[in-house]
Amino acid sequence: MPVDFAKAHDQWARFAYCRDNGHTDFVKKADRCDKFVAGDQWEQGDLDALNLAKRPAMTINKIFPTIGTILGEQIQNRVEVLLRPANGGNAEVADALSKVWMQISQANQLPWIRSDVFCDGLVRSRGFYDVRLDYTDAMEGEVRISQLNSKNVVIDPDADQYDPDAWADVFITKWMNPQDIEILYSKKDAEILQDKGASDFMYGYDSIERARDRFSGMALDAASYDAFDNKDGLRKNIRVLERQYRRLDKQEHLVDIATGDMRAIPEGWDRDRIAALLEKSAGQLTTTKKLIKRIRWCVTADSVVLHDAWSPYEHLTVVPYFPHFRYGKSVGVVENLIGPQEILNKVSSQELHIVNTTANSGWLVEENSLVNKTLDELELTGAQTGVVIEYRKGAQPPAKIAPNQVPTGLDRISMKAEEHIKSISNVSDSMMGFDRSDVAAKAIAYKQQRGAVNLTKMMDNLERTDWILARNTLSLVQSFYTEPRLIKIIHEDITRQDDEIQVNQPDPVTGAIINDLTLGEYDIVITSAPHRASLEDSQFEQARALREIGVQIPDHVLIENSRLQRRAEIVKQMQGDQESPQAQAAMARQERMEEAAVAKVEAEVQEATTQAQLNQVRAQKEMVQAQQLAEGTEEGVDPAAELELDAQKSAAELQLKQRQMEAEFAFKREQMEREFELKREALANEIQIKRETAEADAQIKQKQAEQQAVAQRVQLMRQEAQAKKTATTTSQSKKD
Repeated sequence: MPVDFAKAHDQWARFAYCRDNGHTDFVKKADRCDKFVAGDQWEQGDLDALNLAKRPAMTINKIFPTIGTILGEQIQNRVEVLLRPANGGNAEVADALSKVWMQISQANQLPWIRSDVFCDGLVRSRGFYDVRLDYTDAMEGEVRISQLNSKNVVIDPDADQYDPDAWADVFITKWMNPQDIEILYSKKDAEILQDKGASDFMYGYDSIERARDRFSGMALDAASYDAFDNKDGLRKNIRVLERQYRRLDKQEHLVDIATGDMRAIPEGWDRDRIAALLEKSAGQLTTTKKLIKRIRWCVTADSVVLHDAWSPYEHLTVVPYFPHFRYGKSVGVVENLIGPQEILNKVSSQELHIVNTTANSGWLVEENSLVNKTLDELELTGAQTGVVIEYRKGAQPPAKIAPNQVPTGLDRISMKAEEHIKSISNVSDSMMGFDRSDVAAKAIAYKQQRGAVNLTKMMDNLERTDWILARNTLSLVQSFYTEPRLIKIIHEDITRQDDEIQVNQPDPVTGAIINDLTLGEYDIVITSAPHRASLEDSQFEQARALREIGVQIPDHVLIENSRLQRRAEIVKQMQGDQESPQAQAAMARQERMEEAAVAKVEAEVQEATTQAQLNQVRAQKEMVQAQQLAEGTEEGVDPAAELELDAQKSAAELQLKQRQMEAEFAFKREQMEREFELKREALANEIQIKRETAEADAQIKQKQAEQQAVAQRVQLMRQEAQAKKTATTTSQSKKD
C-alpha cells in the first residue's frame, strides 16, 4: 500500500497512548522478574559498592525451584477439549470437531506452547497465544497457534475484562527485516522501507525496551539496525505495528427462522453462494443486515501502511493468560517473591562477610617487635593454619583482634525470608519433596494435595484461557474449513494408532454434506486430566493394590498402565492375533467350555429344585398319613391320592435323573472334544517340529557337504602347488 502519513500518524498516536499508560511499567516489571528467575538479582550499583568494600554478594536463587515446582504441577495436568452439540448441532459433527481440535493441537505442539504461555504468566503476570490462519503449508489454510512475547503485546489500557472480546483494541509490535515484509505484504513496501536511511524514519527507532529478548540479550541502538545494512536485507530491522481494533459496521447475517440464531456471512462469499445456501435450506434460513462491531486490521511501518482492511476473523487473534486478574490488574508469582529473595541474598551475604572477618580479624602488634615477619607479611599470612610468629624478647607478644560477634537473630532472618517465599508462592516443602524423613507418607500426600489446592486459581484461569482459545479456534474452523478435508490424528494411548475422518464430504447418493463443520453451534467443555505418565502411574498402583487384595485384574491392564517399553507389542503378544485360525479355535473352545460350565451349574440348580419338590411331596404324603392316624382309622385312606403322590414322586425322581445324565453327558462330551483338540494341536505341533528339524538337518548336511567339497578343493590346490614347487626345485637342481 502507498505511504499514508495521516493513517500512520493515527496508528502511532494510539500506540504511544497505550504504551505510555501502563505498558511501559509492565515491561519494566517483566524485565526485573526475568532477571530474578535467571539469577541476576543484584543491582549493578550495589554490586559495584560491595566490590569496592571487598564484601561478598551472595545469590541464593529460591525463585527458580519454586517456579519449577508450579510448572511441574501444570505439566502433570493436561487439558482435554470436547465439543457438545447446542443449537442446530448434532453429535456426529461434534465428535468430528473434537477430532479436528485434536489434529490442530498435535500439528501445533500445543501442550508445549501451553506450558510456555503458563510460564510467562507466572513470571511476568501475562502470557499470550496468537491464533490465526496460516497458508504456508496448505493452500486451503490451517489454524496456526503460536506464543507471543508478552512484552510485544500492548493491551487497551481502558480494558477491565479478562476476555479479549471486551477489549477495544490490541497492538502487536515487532521488528521485521525487509525480506519478511516482502513475503507477508508486498515487494514495493519492502523496497521503500529498505531504501530509507536512519534519519528518514518519521518516528525514528522508538522502542519500548532496547534490551531484546534474543540469544544475544544486547541493548541495541539505532546504528545496529540501519547504519550497517547489507544487500540481503537481513541486518536491517524495522518496527512494525499491527493493530486490531473494533469499529461499527453493517454486515449481512444469516438468520435461522426457527431458532432466531444469527451468524455473520463471511466477507468472501458471493451472491451465488449465499443464494445456493438459502435454496438448500428450504426456507429455514434468511438474511438480514445488522449493525455490529467488526474488527479492523491495520499494519504500519513508519509512514508506510502495509495492510488496512476488515479482519476476516470473528475474534481478536490474541488470547491472554493472567494467573490472577482484578479489573485490568494482572498479578503473577515472581513479582511478590522479589522482596523476600532480596532479603535472603543480603542476609546471606552479611553472614558470609562476618565469617570472613572472623577468620582474619587482624592483629595488635607492638612497634618493631616482630622478628621473622614484616607487618605486610603478617597481614597476608597471619590467618594461615600453623603460622609461626617470632617477636623480640621483652616486647609485648602480638595479640589477635577479637572479631565482631554474629548479631543475635541474624540467622533467623534468612530462615524467615525462606518461609516468606514458601508462604507467598504456596509451594511448601512437601510439594518440592523436601519433607523430613520422620514425616508419615500419608501426611506428606495430604500436604501435597492441600498445596495443589492453593494453586487452584491459577489453574482455573488457565482453563479459562483454554476455553477462549478453543472458542476462537472453533470460529476459524467453522468459517474457513469449508472444503472437503481428510483429518488425521494419532491417539495418545499405548497403541499410538492413527485415525482418519473426512469432513465436509458430499454424499454421492443424497448430495448431503457429511460432517458439515460450518453449520450448527457447539458448546465447549474443558476438562483437566493428569498427564498420561502420572495417570498411568496412578492407575498401575491402584490395579496392583486391587490385585494384592484378591481382585482378578487382567494382566494386560497392568502392562498397559506400566512404564515398560513397547507395551503395546507385549499386550498384543499376550492377546495374540485375534484373526488367526488358532485364535478363532481357541475362542470357540473357550466359549464351549463356558457354555458347558453354565449348563453344569444350571443342571445343579435344577437338581436342587427337583430335590426340593421331591422333599415337598414326601412331606405332604407324611402329613396326610399323620392326619389319618390322628383320626384313628385306616379306612379313610384315599388310594387315588396316595397313587397321585407316588406318581409325582416317581416323575420328579425320573426328571432329576434325566437332567443329571444330560449334564454329565454334555460335560463329558465337551471334555472329550477339548482333549481331542489338545491332542490334535499337540500332534500338529509335533509334526511341525519334526518338519522343521528335518529341514534344519538337511540344511546342516548340505552345509557340511559344501564345506567338505571346499576342503577337498583346497587340499587338491595345495597338492598341486606342492607338486609344482617340487618340480621347480628339481629342474633348478639339475641346471646347477
